[in-house]
Amino acid sequence: KLPLTVEEILNFGETNRELFIKSSTYSIIPITVTEMGLTIRWIFSSDPKSISFSVVYQESEDTPLDQCKVLIPMTRCNSHKETIRGQVKVRNSGIYTLIFDNTFSRFISKRVFYHLAVERPVIYDGSDFP
Repeated sequence: KLPLTVEEILNFGETNRELFIKSSTYSIIPITVTEMGLTIRWIFSSDPKSISFSVVYQESEDTPLDQCKVLIPMTRCNSHKETIRGQVKVRNSGIYTLIFDNTFSRFISKRVFYHLAVERPVIYDGSDFP
């Protein structure tokens, strides 16, 4: 579990991070978001072989798991062959959890190289118009 806030992600810069996920386990990155309209973006690759990925939304830490909303269902990604890119738009404040799942692999541990970014919406106020 690697909990992050929007501010921490904004301070990532351009560097990639690395997760080591043992065989038959998974890793989660919960991102706590308080402002609506943001876009959370991710890029990742894995080595060796594939990894499964999912994104889940939880209103708060107290929300029971059966009431969490699956935004991206668990999908096996060929991230060892191509870089996976995606994004989710923040419609409600809460916890957006990225799940990297290696439970299907009985013997092979994986390295996941990832980069996260958060973008605020550009709001045009017409101030540069004469």
